[in-house]
Amino acid sequence: MSLLSPTRYVARVELIDLDALFASGKRAILLDRDNTLVPRDRTTAPDTVAAWLDHARELGFELIMVSNNMHRDEVACSAGELGMDYICGAMKPAPFAIRSGMRRLGAEPAESVLIGDQLYTDVWGGNLAGIDTILVRPQTTVDLWYTQIFRIFERRALRNLPCEE
Repeated sequence: MSLLSPTRYVARVELIDLDALFASGKRAILLDRDNTLVPRDRTTAPDTVAAWLDHARELGFELIMVSNNMHRDEVACSAGELGMDYICGAMKPAPFAIRSGMRRLGAEPAESVLIGDQLYTDVWGGNLAGIDTILVRPQTTVDLWYTQIFRIFERRALRNLPCEE
């Protein structure tokens, strides 16, 4: 498997079947913030995302936000609203913050999954950390200028990968 190949590719985070994920042995979910949980052009997550996270907690999942976003206040606010711990300035694809997140959750790689919207940060970082990765489509087309450049290459890399709707 390539370092840039997600375990799964899903249209939206809310479409990930948490019951099936739990049944497969996963117990820890590491989540990206921007355009995965919270649209880049908003400050709060959609209600559907919050409900999905509530269901994850009901099932017994441990959750942590692992974000490259350097704005601690933004990340802390979102994590607080969504009821989870966080790591900001993660520097993904470097796997260090992802491994730190797993340690905080008391989780092993085999029982962990990282969910994010970027191939070159989230998927690559999760794969380097030795955990399963689920790529989701970004919630909005609004991105930082340098992320827009990565998206060009990302679209090419993903053109033949089927996305679960």
